[in-house]
Amino acid sequence: MAARTQTARKARTEELHALWRQYKASGDKRLRDRLVLTLAPLVKFIVYRKIREMPARVEAEDFISVGLEAMIQSIDRYDPEKGATLEQYAWTRIHGAVLDEMRRQDWAPRSVRRWERDIEKAVEDFNGVHGRRPDKVELADALGIDLRELQRRRDEIARSDVTSLNAVVLSDDETDVERMDTLASTDQSLDPEHAAGQTAAKERFRDAFAELPQREREIAVLLYVKNLTLSEIGDIMGVSESRICQIHGQTKKKLRKSLSDDAALFHLVA
Repeated sequence: MAARTQTARKARTEELHALWRQYKASGDKRLRDRLVLTLAPLVKFIVYRKIREMPARVEAEDFISVGLEAMIQSIDRYDPEKGATLEQYAWTRIHGAVLDEMRRQDWAPRSVRRWERDIEKAVEDFNGVHGRRPDKVELADALGIDLRELQRRRDEIARSDVTSLNAVVLSDDETDVERMDTLASTDQSLDPEHAAGQTAAKERFRDAFAELPQREREIAVLLYVKNLTLSEIGDIMGVSESRICQIHGQTKKKLRKSLSDDAALFHLVA
């Protein structure tokens, strides 16, 4: 079995290398698309393996877009004289790009994320054995720490969580409570400053969106207004799903860059 697996892996490596040589010799974009489709599963494998180290709230799509971009670049920058296979080189580039994006999106120390995973696992294990969530004393005991240390770690985790208000807060009971449900109710619709800021933010976003190339605007509308999948959009646009992912990632980067000077405005109405 091991011998057959090794033989199959070697054959795949040789097939990939032959396809890459054909592409470099001819510059045929169809051959490049075949390489992209062949290597695309690497991206999802790496992303979903690494994303388990991050909180559940992170969006895998952002990392897949970054990984696809790195994979496509690896095809063009690959140099067989360096000794690595194309798949090995692509793996290194994708893995590095995904890690960089994770660090960019999450400024919390690794120790805090480790505490968060440890607490989630302890709760899950306790629930599996006892059929209920542990209280504070039981959770602290499961983690081998005292109540004061447990609270300190929870406070650090809470401070690091600046994402969606729909995120579930840490709770000792059986009820899932979203962060927005813990906030005092305020009606900002009656606040003239907020209303004006919201209008200005919408206008600024429309202006930035209008500056995008027509193709990128069409893809954004199909994705966010028509709610089509990336695969369906690829069929409509006549390109591969991976190409749609790449264009989508480029669009988001352009919008972030265009709107970076207005961060305070968008923060006001967020």
